[in-house]
Amino acid sequence: MAAPKPKVIVTRKLPDPVETRMRELFDTELNLTDQPLTRDQLVEAVGRADVLAPTITDKIDEALLERAGPKLKLIANFGAGIDHVDVAAANGRGITVTNTPGVLTEDTADLTMALIMAVARRIVEGANVTQGGGFTGWTPTWMMGHRITGKRLGIIGMGRIGQAVARRARAFGLQIHYHNRKPVSPRIAEELGATYWDSLDQMLARMDIISVHSPHTPATYHLLSARRLKLLQPHAILINTARGEIIDETALADLLKTGAIAGAGLDVFEFEPQINPKLLHLPNAVLLPHMGSATLEGRIDMGEKVIINIRTWMDGHKPPDRVIPAMM
Repeated sequence: MAAPKPKVIVTRKLPDPVETRMRELFDTELNLTDQPLTRDQLVEAVGRADVLAPTITDKIDEALLERAGPKLKLIANFGAGIDHVDVAAANGRGITVTNTPGVLTEDTADLTMALIMAVARRIVEGANVTQGGGFTGWTPTWMMGHRITGKRLGIIGMGRIGQAVARRARAFGLQIHYHNRKPVSPRIAEELGATYWDSLDQMLARMDIISVHSPHTPATYHLLSARRLKLLQPHAILINTARGEIIDETALADLLKTGAIAGAGLDVFEFEPQINPKLLHLPNAVLLPHMGSATLEGRIDMGEKVIINIRTWMDGHKPPDRVIPAMM
């Protein structure tokens, strides 16, 4: 007699191929409306599930985990970011936590380059003017931006995504600099032509473009504080496709408004989904709706990783993408 399928509760709408496969393999309960679950609904879900498959919009904290039923043994997160899950509290209750690293790298790096180009060349401004009927013909001095070839790009966080951005940026003729907890291997540094800065402050003061690729941890909260943002040169632009909490958003908005820095491209926000009102109408800010991984291919790859983690756990093995507190 076949073993019963585990009860898997998915908190948001996933791509159809992923949901179909999950229904085939597990006793899967889907969220067909794609509305984030309320706190009460999350409490009810952790009380019934063997496996919870949440996303970044779900706060899985210690108080919620205290309400979990005895069957809950796996939190298979749909996404690489894991700062919304109290991993230590989960592990303390014998609950394994997994994520989906690696599959978002190329998509996020692509969007990072798109934001660099959008800010430097004022692409969104130009599109808005044209689509609004304001284009009256070419002039020599209108809608001028800046070329990026030959500029210095400072990457904060030289993990998989940071390195993928560096490879793309090098093809655009940018000079690669980076700040990381430790230098990358000599082979990678040589491949990327990358200069390491032990001091973040010193790097910030010398770059034309800064791109953030650090995880959100207690140590990186407001890593780019008001003090550090003031180190940027007036012509510098700041790109963030990592986590909004890494930047002091209010300080950034103030600097953009006064022209103390030239521009910013943001795909993530400190109080997401709320966006600082000061940012909303700035012509030198390009704001996107957290779409760094928003490709069909990437989201299906994420779902496949969730499925692999669940199936490995079902077979009594450690899932390949297990998250432990020491990684946070």
